[in-house]
Amino acid sequence: MMNPVKVMIVDDHPMVAEGIQSILESYDDIQVVGCLSNGRAAIDQFEALSPDVILMDLNMPDVGGLSATEIVLERAPDMRIVILSMHDNPEYISSALSHGAMGYILKDVPTDEIKLAIDTVMMGQRYLCTGAKGSLKPKDDAREALTEREQTILLQLAQGKANKEVAVILDISVRTVETHRKNIKRKLGISSTAGLTRYAMEHGVLQGTGVRL
Repeated sequence: MMNPVKVMIVDDHPMVAEGIQSILESYDDIQVVGCLSNGRAAIDQFEALSPDVILMDLNMPDVGGLSATEIVLERAPDMRIVILSMHDNPEYISSALSHGAMGYILKDVPTDEIKLAIDTVMMGQRYLCTGAKGSLKPKDDAREALTEREQTILLQLAQGKANKEVAVILDISVRTVETHRKNIKRKLGISSTAGLTRYAMEHGVLQGTGVRL
């Protein structure tokens, strides 16, 4: 018999979290390894709990689902994260996927769709619930938005910090900083560090930092 899929649930509404846990525990091939109430707990505990899939609520106090998703994926790039949400707005869905989530499901989906989402991302495929499909049709001239983490790194780079310095400040690897840097350049259509600095100045990224460039 194959090992069960280990799932961690992160949701600040106890009734929702307990309901999902009850649903998943009815399947022999799923093991719920943790039920946490906020993104900070997810960041602090996911390595110890070692889940295969994380079901992550979108809106939570302290650290929200998007920020938690991005930070978890910095530390564990292969982690499969599925966002749980009440929102079917295309902007929410696009933002979740741009932060690295492999799936997006609404909280009112049928029981079997949660299981299907887990099975799908375990096969390495993206999963969008029925209510989210068809919502992702970006305009040709739309620029992909920077995530909160990317904005933080852009600020550090615009202040003249090297990749190693940024890595130390944010407690991440140099390779992770380099990956973020490439993504920032791709999203903004900028190829040079000088261009990033100019963009930061023109768009107010450096306002209030006391930095003069």
